[in-house]
Amino acid sequence: MFDQKKTGSIEVNKVAAILNTMGQQFDDDELKTLCDSKAKDGKLDFNSFLSVASSFLEEEDDEAMQQELKEAFRLYDKEGNGYITTQVLKEILKALDDKLTPDDLDCIVEEVDTDGSGTLDFDEFMEMMTG
Repeated sequence: MFDQKKTGSIEVNKVAAILNTMGQQFDDDELKTLCDSKAKDGKLDFNSFLSVASSFLEEEDDEAMQQELKEAFRLYDKEGNGYITTQVLKEILKALDDKLTPDDLDCIVEEVDTDGSGTLDFDEFMEMMTG
């Protein structure tokens, strides 16, 4: 989007706008220093841009992600049994990607329902969601 002339590089002065578009916080001086160290003729190629941008990307902490997944799991575990059925999982997956065929859904369920119980406890759900 920012390499409109398709040259394979972007001007250093566009990096702040890109980070702002991505909603990333950054220190102006640190950004300038990083860009100056990676730039050639005032431009960054894609790999240099990745190196600069990755310095400012915030990684979600594991505890926050686990809490979000617990909340999502709880929404589907309506009776509070500590598990969801594989049928509910198929419905969730189908809603997320309507291109999944019944065979695709069966394969996914087979892979994540490691104990073959027909249900997914939170640990199995967490493993599926985090890979």
